[in-house]
Amino acid sequence: MPDQNESPYVTHVFVCTNDRGGARKSCADNNSPSVKSKLKEAVNGRGWKGKVRISTSGCMGLCAKGSNVMIYPQKIWFSGVLPDDVEEIVSAIEPLVAED
Repeated sequence: MPDQNESPYVTHVFVCTNDRGGARKSCADNNSPSVKSKLKEAVNGRGWKGKVRISTSGCMGLCAKGSNVMIYPQKIWFSGVLPDDVEEIVSAIEPLVAED
């Protein structure tokens, strides 16, 4: 039987990097791997490592609106995300970390 625990993170950010290779719209079309990389840099640069986790996600089911980024468990969802939008996402994370 698996152990059930509370998440060690204040928030967990999932970045969809699903790539359909041009067959259909996907989050990778908006350079989501770069979004993830920039988010990790921003989180580490603010000293939030251990509080905020940035993870790759597979398809979230809204590819037509991609790239998609979900902040969990707060249920905050960003669509149409480009690498230049990372600071806006970080601004949404900041008050969550401050509450902790």
